[in-house]
Amino acid sequence: MTSTLKGGPQSKRAAAVGRNPRFRLYLDYRRRRANGLSTSQLPDGTHSEQDVADFIRSACSVSSRAEIDHNDRARAMLDRIVADYQRWERQQGRVG
Repeated sequence: MTSTLKGGPQSKRAAAVGRNPRFRLYLDYRRRRANGLSTSQLPDGTHSEQDVADFIRSACSVSSRAEIDHNDRARAMLDRIVADYQRWERQQGRVG
């Protein structure tokens, strides 16, 4: 019998990030910047909730968001992802 990890507050946090349309715009921005793409090549609104889930699982090196609650490295990576997003959001409010 295999045990299934139960998700807790961190997996719920990761899921909430995926439901945030602003975070999905942030992923559009990140992908454009990383690959030298224009908005016509990768328009805003390209990333879906599933894309966010895939991104978080990959970045956190887990196969399920529930694992984030049981893996300190994965939790630290989620913290970094959220902090990077929050920094990007603050920068969006700046003019110039």
